[in-house]
Amino acid sequence: MSTGEVTAPPFTGRMLSKVPEITVWFWVIKILCTTVGESFADFINVALGVGLVPTAIIFTVVLAVVLAAQIRLRRYVPAVYWLTVVVMSISGTLYTDLLTDQAGVPLWLSAVVFSAVLAVVFGIWYAKERTLSIHSIVSLPREAFYWLAVLVTFALGTALGDWTLELTGWGPGSSILLPLALIGIVTALWRFGADPVLAFWIAYILTRPLGANTGDWLGLAPDEGGLGLGTLTTSIVFLVAILVTVVYLSISKADIAQSTQGASGPTPPAAAPARRRAALGILAVVAAATIALLVFTNSLPHASVAAEKGSAPSCGPGSAALTQAEAQTAAQAHFPATDIEEFRTIASDTLALVQKGDKSAASSRVTDLETAWDQKQDALNAADCAAWNYIDKQIDPVLSAVRSHAPNPATEQKTLNNLLRTLGGA
Repeated sequence: MSTGEVTAPPFTGRMLSKVPEITVWFWVIKILCTTVGESFADFINVALGVGLVPTAIIFTVVLAVVLAAQIRLRRYVPAVYWLTVVVMSISGTLYTDLLTDQAGVPLWLSAVVFSAVLAVVFGIWYAKERTLSIHSIVSLPREAFYWLAVLVTFALGTALGDWTLELTGWGPGSSILLPLALIGIVTALWRFGADPVLAFWIAYILTRPLGANTGDWLGLAPDEGGLGLGTLTTSIVFLVAILVTVVYLSISKADIAQSTQGASGPTPPAAAPARRRAALGILAVVAAATIALLVFTNSLPHASVAAEKGSAPSCGPGSAALTQAEAQTAAQAHFPATDIEEFRTIASDTLALVQKGDKSAASSRVTDLETAWDQKQDALNAADCAAWNYIDKQIDPVLSAVRSHAPNPATEQKTLNNLLRTLGGA
């Protein structure tokens, strides 16, 4: 898929094109980058226990550095360009996770907000430059608009992908099929004569949930529907694949066949207006059909995969289900007292904030509980898997209740008191 509209900038200071030619290699490496964005963000945030906010700060600083390096260049350099895309993919994922997990913003609202922001970016970009074609990225203003749009598409794609999982309860494997099918339809419409710029940006957004769901499918444990590679192994495999692809492109120049021509390169013949209108109509029908599918699937009984993502593996067949009293006794017997006290303190603090009606502070404090619990997951699960799973299943409702966009104080207090009883601090 390629964007075909090219407009020369009405000012001096032009550069060679700063983006690669849109070939199959572009889409392959883009999907690789989005997969890394999901798996590596999860690895740093959860597996290493760095925490969501510190991880977001770290990658914001890294993004500023690599983006500055990219902007200083006067031409497209594969290694720098794709490094920027990888870091931007990770950062966009983290920004959406911050809204969802830290601020308690529902995914549908995040998707609406990011869609509105993207529309504003495109509107200002087009008003100033009279084109949204990435073949025209030959000036600093256009490159700034381009990278801002890319960052927003990553955040939007994350929200849309996670929201789809929340609505449908699809497993990580089957969840790949929807974005894959939609990308196939958009590609077919582009060949038919759809507006190339519109087709490009739609496909660009859709590759984010495709890559993220692929990362989940590879990284999650088999009993969660994945292949069990883990976030670290998945990240390494895809980073190596990106490196190999970038080296190949640097040697073969397969992605700069036309980009070196800047904005003066040949323009593909425009599609007939009738075909563009027909393609636009088909896209509208596909969008309506997709919404109807999600609404129907949401009406069916299911568990939210997005909510359960990252949960601990089961203790295996034959493990006995515990009562609350048994879980409390097992936790006190096998878990470090300092850990139980930490969880109990955070839960008590959260309950006090809920009772005061301080939603923002309660949401922030309950994130401390999630972070502390995740950091100690391996050690506590090994100490007593059954007790760990029992408490883990009590923490999930606490997180959902406190972070709800329309919280119910009775539900919040009930879930917190239930957890505190198990921790011995009711």
